[in-house]
Order: sequence, then structure tokens, then C-alpha cells
Amino acid sequence: MIEGELKTFSPGGQNVLIEKIINEFAQRFTPEGRLIYIGDTDEKFAHFNELALQDLGVTVDSHGKMPDVIIHYLKNNWLVLIEAVTSHGPINPKRKKELQSLFAEIKIPLVMVTAFLSRKAMVEYLADIAWETDVWIAEDATHLIHFNGEYLLQTYKL
Repeated sequence: MIEGELKTFSPGGQNVLIEKIINEFAQRFTPEGRLIYIGDTDEKFAHFNELALQDLGVTVDSHGKMPDVIIHYLKNNWLVLIEAVTSHGPINPKRKKELQSLFAEIKIPLVMVTAFLSRKAMVEYLADIAWETDVWIAEDATHLIHFNGEYLLQTYKL
């Protein structure tokens, strides 16, 4: 999934969650996806495949507030933007608009995901999460919460 050299993350904080996103979320929900960007607590562009993003029609201003992780999910041809919430907030309506603006020239659909370490961590931000986004919780790594019920009314086999 990661092309080229990946630097070691700085210890603690948000990077614990970012490692879980790469090792658990990405493997389960975007298998064989192309990891385009990882922001580190100490180094904003810890991993950045700028050419891959340019191939999708996007040139990112280095001053723009990047999401924490970007994955090109090749199977569905989606660009998955992930915010890792430990000290800063989720993808709320304001942040959603910022990301849509930052990636306005993208030629493929955007999928926005807010990631938390635990349900307890999510509770503080629950009312702020934007519609038409998803939430992934590392302690419940096999599931996603969809804030876009239009496609989800369905039965489940028990």
C-alpha cells in the first residue's frame, strides 16, 4: 500500500491512531489502496505521493490544511480523506467544506472519514460530525458508522 520510503512516526498522541488507520482501517476498508499522504504530528508531510494526487487532477497548496491520511481506493476509484481525532475535532460541516474546497479539482468521488481511538473519545464530538461522512473507531475496527442514512435502510441477517 505504501509506495516509497515511509519515515518513522514521532511517538505518542495522534500518531498512535494514524498507525491504526494505516494498519487496520486501510487493510479492511481500502484493501490494495494507494496511500498518498500521511501527516505526522512533528512533520506535516511524513509521506506524500504528490504525483499520484496530481494524476487525479489535484495540486495541493502546502499551506492548505491537509487531512491526516489520504488513500486512493483503487477498486472503487475513490479518494478517502481521513481525520484522526485525538486533540482536534472531527470532520464537521466547516471542515467538510474546507476539504471539498481543497480537493475541488479532483476527478473522482471523495469519501470523508473521521477516526477515533474509542467510542468514549467519539462521544465528545458526536454532535459535530458532518452528514455524508463516515466514522471509524479503532476499538471497533471491523465497523463503520455512516452519517448518510440515504443508502442504509436495510435488513441484517442475525
